[in-house]
Amino acid sequence: MARPERTPTGAVIAPLQGWECHSAACRPRASHGSSSGPFRLGIEFGKRFVYKLLRLGGSSLMAGGVPLCGCLLVCWWAHAAAAQTSAEPAQAGPATTEVAPTEQAPAETAPAGAALRTWTDSTGAYTVEATLVDAAEGKVQLKRPDGTLIVVPMERLSLADLRYVREELRRRREQGSPGAGKSTPPTTAPGDWPGWRGPNRDGKSPDTGLMKRWPAGGPPRLWHTTGIGEGYSSVAVADGMVYITGKVGEMLVLTALDMDGKPRWKVPIGPAFTQSHPGARATPTIDQGNLYLVTGVGLIVCCDAKTGRSKWTRQMSDFGGKVPGWGYAESVLILGNLAVVTPGGANCIVALDKRSGQLLWSSQGFEAGAQYSSCIAFEHEGTPLVVNGTHSGIVGVDARNGRVLWSDGFSAGNTANCPTPVYDNGYVFWANGYGKGGVCLKLGPRGLSATRAWTTTEMVCHHGGYIVHEGYIYGNNGGGWACLELTSGRVMWQERAVGKGSVCYADGMLYLFGENGGRVGLATCSPQGLEMRGEFQVAGEGPSWAHPVVVGGCLYVRYADNLYCFDVKARD
Repeated sequence: MARPERTPTGAVIAPLQGWECHSAACRPRASHGSSSGPFRLGIEFGKRFVYKLLRLGGSSLMAGGVPLCGCLLVCWWAHAAAAQTSAEPAQAGPATTEVAPTEQAPAETAPAGAALRTWTDSTGAYTVEATLVDAAEGKVQLKRPDGTLIVVPMERLSLADLRYVREELRRRREQGSPGAGKSTPPTTAPGDWPGWRGPNRDGKSPDTGLMKRWPAGGPPRLWHTTGIGEGYSSVAVADGMVYITGKVGEMLVLTALDMDGKPRWKVPIGPAFTQSHPGARATPTIDQGNLYLVTGVGLIVCCDAKTGRSKWTRQMSDFGGKVPGWGYAESVLILGNLAVVTPGGANCIVALDKRSGQLLWSSQGFEAGAQYSSCIAFEHEGTPLVVNGTHSGIVGVDARNGRVLWSDGFSAGNTANCPTPVYDNGYVFWANGYGKGGVCLKLGPRGLSATRAWTTTEMVCHHGGYIVHEGYIYGNNGGGWACLELTSGRVMWQERAVGKGSVCYADGMLYLFGENGGRVGLATCSPQGLEMRGEFQVAGEGPSWAHPVVVGGCLYVRYADNLYCFDVKARD
């Protein structure tokens, strides 16, 4: 099977088999003669020349006259392609092009209720009308209206399609439908919380059927364990395991526990951050049997999630990064075949091959020091973006190649920018502490620009984050909590609740964890006001900056060297 051509950044430029192309080169043109002889040679020669230009790096050739020759050949290629289009019967995309790893599949039946929809590849150039049959082992199986099936690697799908797959598989599991998938990320299994702020990195749990009010003293405790080490990281839950990091002695130690809280193994990852506020920072990220982590001193690690055995390592300094004052706190973002981190500096955000650690792209033209937030990924009007906060403000880059699309200097030079940004319905919100407050950016067409919709000092958020639900932002504000309207910044309410802390959303409720005193609270999530529906305390020492996690009917709370698990499922 032919290997796909790739650009220098690793982007696939070959078509997907059986998909309809919507790029300019694929559109029918007026007749220009026969498609035989020199026209076919022109097609092949033009392709080879253009692909070589891409491999060599087109921008580096601009000074040497190559563009003229290249343009002539591209025109010859397009001219020949147009002639071929007019002389031959129209086809639905390059169906005869055989491109690995896309392949034809044996016939299967789409599950009942499966919707016919338009699927888009990760480049945005190709689409296909099909229904989802199943997803397993990193691939999706799609059925076209004519009954043929195609198998597509998940990394070749758009972000919108990946979200659809996840939601559709969840729906099928709940209904007991066939074709419910074998739950290989990015389709997350029920009960999985694969990393920082959950499956969508938005602080929202997919759980339903949870308590709306806690009994006196709080929900039943399932287990409590110690010995995980000092730190502020949160848990990741995947494939029947709970992962947590902590500082033990001078080392950062990764601990894996079973669902009963019993340690399965512990592995030293490397030197821990031991300066101001020593301890673990980043939350592990689990993806297709691998675990990814950044240590406080800048070591990037990929290891086997079942054993902790190291597969590859890199250093943030490999890309020009410098450890920020309170250590790196970023959790690795997995996006398709990319492992994305923010070393800072001239290569502010970089994407590595998640299988090898090799550099695939780095952002250029935006130089900033790393801070303490983590990247988010989303798709806006067909453009996949990666966004993160830095010491020079917030920046958005094209997830396909790292090209900087926009930046905003809000909170530049702040003492520390800790919370992770959040995206919803065309808006990006980012708030920070130390008196700074928040900024809401409205994205322009295709996400290629961003303008300030509003700023606020009514959500001064040190570390505890915020979630967006049904058009409203709920988050930490100074020593308490606030609700703001997403589109306008209008303050809906402010309350003290458990005091300054962190937040998670699940099943229509807010789960709050206070920074001091181990206070854990359950509250309503409504712009009409906050009502506490339960509160209890857990033991620990010092400030707690770990975020609560709700998944699989369980509430996980980390306080220093303590990890707790509570049953929050509703009772009959």
